[in-house]
Amino acid sequence: MIETMKKYTFVVLASGYDAFLTQLREAGVVHITERGEAMADNAELQSILERVNEVERLMKQGAPDQLIRECNDIEQRMEATQREQSRMEVWGSFSQEQLAALRGAGYELHFYSCPVAKFQQEWGIALAQAKGRQYFVSLAVVENAEVVAETLNDKCSEELAKDVEALRALRVAAQTRIDAWWVANERKLQEELKELHRQIDWKRVSLSTDSVAEGTLRVLEGFCPQDQSQALNAKLDTLSCYYEVEKPRPEDDTPIKLKNNKFTSLFECLTGMYGWPNYGEFDPTPILGPFFLLFFSLCIGDAGYGLLLIIVGLLIAKGKLKIEMFDGMGPIIAALGVGSTIVGYLMGGFFGIDLFAAEWFPEWGKAIMFKSMGDVEGKIAGYDVMMVLALAIGVVHICLAMTIKCITYTRRFGWKENISAWGWLILILGGLLTAVLAMTGCVGPMATNIMLIVIGGISALAIFIFRQLGRNPLINIGAGLWDTYGMATGILGDVLSYIRLYALGLAGGMLGMAFNQLGGMVLGETPNVGTWVAFIVIVTFGHVLNLLMACLGAFVHPLRLTFVEYFKNSGYQGNGKLYKPFKK
Repeated sequence: MIETMKKYTFVVLASGYDAFLTQLREAGVVHITERGEAMADNAELQSILERVNEVERLMKQGAPDQLIRECNDIEQRMEATQREQSRMEVWGSFSQEQLAALRGAGYELHFYSCPVAKFQQEWGIALAQAKGRQYFVSLAVVENAEVVAETLNDKCSEELAKDVEALRALRVAAQTRIDAWWVANERKLQEELKELHRQIDWKRVSLSTDSVAEGTLRVLEGFCPQDQSQALNAKLDTLSCYYEVEKPRPEDDTPIKLKNNKFTSLFECLTGMYGWPNYGEFDPTPILGPFFLLFFSLCIGDAGYGLLLIIVGLLIAKGKLKIEMFDGMGPIIAALGVGSTIVGYLMGGFFGIDLFAAEWFPEWGKAIMFKSMGDVEGKIAGYDVMMVLALAIGVVHICLAMTIKCITYTRRFGWKENISAWGWLILILGGLLTAVLAMTGCVGPMATNIMLIVIGGISALAIFIFRQLGRNPLINIGAGLWDTYGMATGILGDVLSYIRLYALGLAGGMLGMAFNQLGGMVLGETPNVGTWVAFIVIVTFGHVLNLLMACLGAFVHPLRLTFVEYFKNSGYQGNGKLYKPFKK
């Protein structure tokens, strides 16, 4: 849920403004309304921001540019020398003095290479073969299309190897200087970065202040959570300032502070991935959390994989397993594992084994599985229970989204602006309720017809006639027809999107079963140590690979169902800003 905010307007004498800001920062509960245009044009603030970027860059690379360039230059020289050493290995050991002596004696050596199969003995003396080429030396010039003239380095391979070792020592020395600089300056940079951020916060607050009464007064606006406003008021009463407290208006840029229980707060990071709610919106996290957990569990569809996720989540949470990309996500991974274990069991999957089909699994354990349900075992009206369940979840999810939209929009904009939305909600929910009552025999045919006529009549009036009061009825009818086309195609497509929950769970289960069967084929009827080792390797590798792919799909697709189908039908905007108080 979104905490209630109070809007504050402060009026302070210019002479005591800095002291007031100091006390306000000490309180640490007021989110200041910033003025972006003033900050963008302030040279001092831009200079501080540039220094922040420079410090962050230094902390990221761990040394000044000069030391980094020096180390990189040595690294490049070493790599080039290593390549040259590798190239010169085929020519063996020699010295320039030896070559000069031969030239003085009238022998001019020529160095060549050609494909091994094309080499002719009369061309010269073969020295070495490498990568399918023959390297040779000749006293005469060899002219052949297959022969390539080679150039020698001034140093042989052995001498170049010594150069590589010398450069490696220089690189170690350069890295040592970098490490020493980092040890000497790491804490200084961290302290400087903290101080720069304090200066930025102070400057932003200063630039968000209005100067009135010929510069003698300063006016500042901010927001404070309602549960902390009483303590703030008590502090403000001791200061030399005037302040007003009021409810935020719709046009105010009110920040939001989420307040959810331990379970729901696990999923706030997913809400933030799309965008935080506006102050007047409904916090989607209490709905997003349980449904995302359900969607993820259906996509995994295996109790064994769920148990592994619980173990991994607990290890990450306790710091026993460190994976940078999952840092701080141990609790949510464990929660997703619990959901996957429960739903996976209901689906009858355990490391690719179909528990429902297993003869050794007790019948009482199968009784609560989804496959035991339906008019025919595992079937509802001829369709797989899991597919029907996925579509039913989609209907519930979208209907819930439409209900939230009607309630939220009516609260924000008034009922006159949302008559058509209520009409569609009455039509869809009323129609579904009537269909359920009719199929279960709770109402007869006559009552069903009456209910449909009443629901259809009320919905038609809201959608086509009274959708916008005061407007030409013909325009309302035209807008209603266009809206009907959009709803008919959109709602159907949205509901069908939830089949992916069934498809992903089915695909993961079939792939896990395939790895089990492959391992069983390798194991054979007369297993030995070798086949057991092969079986363990195949099954372990297969299930780890399947789990990783299943987790990827189980994260992306439920997120898509939430961000597209649910948020679209709930009218969620998600362009709010988080509450960030001005504090030390």
